[in-house]
Amino acid sequence: MKSHTRLFALAAILPLSAIALSQTPPPTEKKEDPKTETPKAEAGALKKYEEIVTKKAVSQSGVFKVHRIDDKVLFEIPEVLIGREFLMQTELAELPVNQSYPGEGTGVKVVRFTRRNNKLYLRNCDFSVRALGDDATKLGVQLSTLEPIIMAFDVQTEGKSEDGKKTAVIDVTSMYTSDPPDFTVKSAVGGMSVDGSRSYIDRVKAFPENIETRSLLTFMGMPQQSFFFGPPRPSASSVTVHYSLVLLPQKPMMGRYKDSRIGYFTQGFQEYGRPENRMMAKEYINRFRLVKKDPNAALSEPVKPITFYIAREVPLKWREAIKKGVEDWQPAYEQAGFKRGIIALDAPTKEQDPDWDAEDARYSVIRWAPSPIGNAMGPSIQDPRSGETISAHIIFWNNITELVENWYFSQVAAIDPKARKLPLPDDLMQELVRYVSAHEVGHTLGLEHNMKASQAYTVAQLRDPKFTSEFGVSPSIMDYSRFNYVAQPGDGVTRTIGMVGPYDKFAIEYGYKPVPYADDADDEKQVLDALLARQVTDPRLRFGNYRFFQDPTTQTEDIGDDAILAGTLGLRNIDRIANLYLYNATTKFGEDYSRLAALRGELMGQRMLEVMHVMRLVGGVAETDYHSGRGGDVFAPVPAAKQAAAVQFLLTQGLNVPMSLYAPKIMNKIQPDGSLRQMTGIPNMLLSSLLSEGRIQRMVDNELANGASTYSVARLVGDTTRSVFKEVAMPQPKIDLYRRSIQRSYLETIDKRVNGGTATKTDLKPLAKEELRLLALRIDKAIPKVKDPMTVLHLRETRKDIEKILNNKFATQQGGGFDMMSMFFINGPEGSCWARAFTPEK
Repeated sequence: MKSHTRLFALAAILPLSAIALSQTPPPTEKKEDPKTETPKAEAGALKKYEEIVTKKAVSQSGVFKVHRIDDKVLFEIPEVLIGREFLMQTELAELPVNQSYPGEGTGVKVVRFTRRNNKLYLRNCDFSVRALGDDATKLGVQLSTLEPIIMAFDVQTEGKSEDGKKTAVIDVTSMYTSDPPDFTVKSAVGGMSVDGSRSYIDRVKAFPENIETRSLLTFMGMPQQSFFFGPPRPSASSVTVHYSLVLLPQKPMMGRYKDSRIGYFTQGFQEYGRPENRMMAKEYINRFRLVKKDPNAALSEPVKPITFYIAREVPLKWREAIKKGVEDWQPAYEQAGFKRGIIALDAPTKEQDPDWDAEDARYSVIRWAPSPIGNAMGPSIQDPRSGETISAHIIFWNNITELVENWYFSQVAAIDPKARKLPLPDDLMQELVRYVSAHEVGHTLGLEHNMKASQAYTVAQLRDPKFTSEFGVSPSIMDYSRFNYVAQPGDGVTRTIGMVGPYDKFAIEYGYKPVPYADDADDEKQVLDALLARQVTDPRLRFGNYRFFQDPTTQTEDIGDDAILAGTLGLRNIDRIANLYLYNATTKFGEDYSRLAALRGELMGQRMLEVMHVMRLVGGVAETDYHSGRGGDVFAPVPAAKQAAAVQFLLTQGLNVPMSLYAPKIMNKIQPDGSLRQMTGIPNMLLSSLLSEGRIQRMVDNELANGASTYSVARLVGDTTRSVFKEVAMPQPKIDLYRRSIQRSYLETIDKRVNGGTATKTDLKPLAKEELRLLALRIDKAIPKVKDPMTVLHLRETRKDIEKILNNKFATQQGGGFDMMSMFFINGPEGSCWARAFTPEK
């Protein structure tokens, strides 16, 4: 969830639209040098055709002929295809329990066959360096991009194609039974070497544009005993591997350039010989090929729509929801000029089409993996010459349904009565699966995550039933906006799930709308720049993701334009859910309390996320990707008043204990101890992050650039120290167990920031020491007023610790009391669309 991405994760790639107009970029018709040209075969060097392609051969005609003789497979490649580019894809089809998943792609390459004497060589094509301009520049690039030879094959005989030209017959069995390094699946299954005696080609099919081959490979390996991750692996693993060899168009689709103002995955390359008089790094966006049936119509059906097949193994329960997620993108394609530009179909049954195969690289397929992993991802494969997406294979792991169910409960149960009992009802789960489907399909269409989108909607709009019914929770389903945790009971909001929004439609328009009369990508730039200019006045259309971690307007899993207000409302909902619904929703007579513990963990994780959204405001610098002549400054520090309000939120609501989540009714059923470690784990990290070196450096930079108008480091240190030790200023100080722990943790944090190898190089050092001196004076005055014995002991010890810090003798240990296990519940696999994406700032 690469998610991908991202879970949201995982993940993902894709793309192309537009018309196939002429262009020159990729070196597609590169002439072979003399060493790779096809000379005449030496007389007597080859056997007769009938001796190689015997009567036992089972032959198929396709992009070229394929012959099978027992366990041997022969390719008969016509002369016209020597030198043509093919896309070679390797994918896992079947595998043992707990080893990867069906549909995982393990490699994609562009290859070509060349001939020298009676050898055919399979070469790896690389399009990362290209040339425009004169022939000398093109020659220089060609001499610097020699294509390596992946495999070599003896030409065993020659035949004739239908046009009377020669064909070369080669034995390719070893390519499909030896797991060659360039197409290996070994690392995905944890094997070592292939045992040839237990490996074979299962089947091979020839189609007009591709050859599809399945092999069963048995890998030798060392037995692996594991005490933490299930039973030991056996000493051998057998897997079914699917290989697709697809003929690429002789003339590539016209590429479209990436622009930083819009989020597309890309195929990058270096280009020489350009008018800019320097090497230019260029990127073509990933996109499917879409061509209008009627090029003159504003809205036309495509010649061939983007088609996703729902694979045969997808549970019937979820198929309709997944289809809806695919076709939710149809309005976006209408904005780009295509009617029904994308459709979803059930895969044909074996009776309808016995040759249909989910691993076939010609088809875009949505798969379902029976795995306890809670994730989904949307990978795809491209023609690197142009960015054209050949196909996409989306994967749903089975427990994605559990994950979205948990998240929906922890974010929305306060306002949605359907979310107050688990499992969630089927109609609600259908909408959640539809949401996941639409997000992953977006990745395959080419779209990156857009974390800036959610900032375009105000908190007031998120509490408006009419607005949310029409626009959801974010302008982009590619945002990690998840669900509406801001709306309050009584607001009347019923639409709580994201949808394909204004940004998504805008992005598809950028990527897929045909640009008339453009001969190459450079010809399109002016039209596309004018399209992107809409972002200046419409914040819903803006894009931002991982480039600037300093930017508080580009965060994961947040919604609304005001993190402080959204967090305040969100924390109220968490308390409501914990107090009113958590126990009853997760317990069932006769069952244990594991579900209660898991959902409590989800609520703790959600609380942490909302608090840390506010943290990014402190020392934050907002980015708006304006280009020259379009908009103003790109970077703007968060206003001082907003930063001060953020610090106040963090030191009050952030440091407060959510007692609703520590109620005896819950804690006495899920764990024997560790409550204090958990209570202080989040605040400890919060304090450490608040005074992190990166944040302090940004605040210093802001102060240097903008003077006294900024929120200064001096104010931060003073506000934090006084808040953490606020009891000292009371008429009769009394400090409870939790607050004593927080104060000790704060002193450890300060010690690390002013002493030893982790000491700051900024003004934080003298400022922090001065605050400690002032604190010591306040403690001296407070101790005589204290009546509580434990508070007296604590303040006396604190006074001694301050002196040790000032004299560099405190000697704290690394960790500052932060219990990593208490925070484990918020972390998930990196790169996933559907895993918690929080990373503490160093």
